Amino acid sequence: MDKIITFEDFTKVDLRVGTIVEANDFPNANKPAYQLTIDFGDLGLRKSSAQITTQYTKEDLIHRQVVAIVNFPKKQIANFMSECLVMGAVKEDDVFLLHPETKVKNGSQVL
Repeated sequence: MDKIITFEDFTKVDLRVGTIVEANDFPNANKPAYQLTIDFGDLGLRKSSAQITTQYTKEDLIHRQVVAIVNFPKKQIANFMSECLVMGAVKEDDVFLLHPETKVKNGSQVL
């Protein structure tokens, strides 16, 4: 473990649950990716780029709840503005999305 953070550092990260409402191909990305639109309830819709094409089809992603960091600044990725960071666990070169065990309200905070 290289980097130790304080609890105060952790509380600055705003992790929320949202539901993917749209998934599109992202042909301009350097690595295969999707452009996602995620509904975070009262926080509104946010867009994200996700390199998850080996494990998920666009159809698999619609209505799937995910965990994302929603308080990063926007980031330009090719011709797309990413507004949140979807969280996933990496196994070899594949990313597996983090999600709640049961359906929760969009915008629910992850503690």
